[in-house]
Amino acid sequence: MTVGRLWPWAVCLAGVALAVLSPERMAMAAGVVAAYAGFCAAILAQHRRRRAARVGLIQQDNGAARPTLVAYASQTGFAEQLAMQTARALQGAGLPVQVLSFAELDGARLAACGQALFLVSTTGEGDAPDTASGFTRKLVSGAAPESLRQLRYGILALGDSSYARFCAFGHTLSGWLQRHHAQPLFDMVEVDNGDPGALRHWQNHLSALGGGAEIADWERPRYGRWQLVERRLLNAGSQGAPAWHLALVPEDPSDLAWTAGDIAEVGPCQPPDVVATLLTRLSLDGATPVRCDSRPMTLAEALATRLPLPDAHLDTMAGLAPQALIDALPALPHREYSIASLPADGRLELLVRETRHDDGRLGLASGWLTVHAPEGTHIALRVRANRAFHPPADDRPLILIGNGTGLAGLRALLKARAAAGHRRNWLLFGERSAAHDDFHGAELRAWQEQGVLQRIDRAWSRDGCVPHYVQDAVTAQADAIRAWLAEGAAIYVCGSLQGMAGSVHAALAGITGEDALQAMTEDGRYRRDVY
Repeated sequence: MTVGRLWPWAVCLAGVALAVLSPERMAMAAGVVAAYAGFCAAILAQHRRRRAARVGLIQQDNGAARPTLVAYASQTGFAEQLAMQTARALQGAGLPVQVLSFAELDGARLAACGQALFLVSTTGEGDAPDTASGFTRKLVSGAAPESLRQLRYGILALGDSSYARFCAFGHTLSGWLQRHHAQPLFDMVEVDNGDPGALRHWQNHLSALGGGAEIADWERPRYGRWQLVERRLLNAGSQGAPAWHLALVPEDPSDLAWTAGDIAEVGPCQPPDVVATLLTRLSLDGATPVRCDSRPMTLAEALATRLPLPDAHLDTMAGLAPQALIDALPALPHREYSIASLPADGRLELLVRETRHDDGRLGLASGWLTVHAPEGTHIALRVRANRAFHPPADDRPLILIGNGTGLAGLRALLKARAAAGHRRNWLLFGERSAAHDDFHGAELRAWQEQGVLQRIDRAWSRDGCVPHYVQDAVTAQADAIRAWLAEGAAIYVCGSLQGMAGSVHAALAGITGEDALQAMTEDGRYRRDVY
């Protein structure tokens, strides 16, 4: 277990020990805590000494792997704080990380880097922080590697929207990286005055980069209660993992308020068998009443929302007060899903694919939503605004590109366009097989017949001798895409971060040119919701 995961458990155990009712058990638990916390503190101190010595590299067992660069440009210290949290999150997911200030960043380091995350503030009227002034002068002004084509990057830009040049340094950095052919992993995440929703979105990207790692929320979402009213399998017989259409209705009807492109943040639960095993190991009654997240519930319900203790420490916790245990255990991290419906539909719809780990375990949130939660169950969910993926307000042509469950976000955009009477829409969509993976196919065909969709180009990767992906469909339609762009079309991309997003971006850059695609990004005509 890495430093990023060890320390929370030391704090957790300490909280449990302080709340024990029996003095004998308190002494026993305190001994465990002291030894465990001392071990964690020694490791953490070593980590801090390394950072203080400007070593920068956070060592891992797979230290031979190329580290992800986490670089920060901070004026008040907030970007640096977030950079350290980012590094710990990636480390907890098993990735080696190198942390640098922009004051230490140079062209040689970037040229040798395969993947980088930049956390940057904007100060004054759109200026770079003082620590990044040298970088700006030497590199952004012209002295830079000829190409950064091998670099994949993400940017978290901190700013204040009351200023005219909101997140200006982040935009300057993004433009400079793309002019030198670096490939964005995802659209820049803009944070207005520390907006917790934007920071949770950044954490969701970190989880995706870590292969779906369970990265604890830096600030827990305030969920509402939504009832799961429908779950329908969309791809029976597919070579791919099962994909499900889900529908939920809120306990509070006023929660039916969002815009196409927005995100559902789901608070998952542990499977019932995991909770039952934990209760047995701790000799606790699951019906015991407790308070969790400011609500009364049973101990079993509360434990389902919490990360379990490591197996090595379960027995020492047997007999502890149920409320103390709940108060100390960390909450499960949220997961994000593109919303596939509009409020006018009267329910929030999702398109969720089951995820399985290498050991056969179901993914935390996908397993809860698609397998473990019975229909009728209440799901913890909140809607997060995703303004960067809202549809155009005007009737400009719209090119929608995606794959797999990315159809969810594109479907909501099409619904919004249909409701607004904006009918110049083109969908390019990739999946495995036309026979089994034609998600919402009847609805798409009806939209085509009604004129809502002027064109549909679908790429089936398992039909035929040669795999054909959505990026291949984009390349094949280069002339038509140029014609639509000449008429002012915007491009919206939704789907998987790994594979599809980068390949589609490269295909579009080959059609439009890097500079033109960057200009479209700055103008809001090229937008992505990838995960």
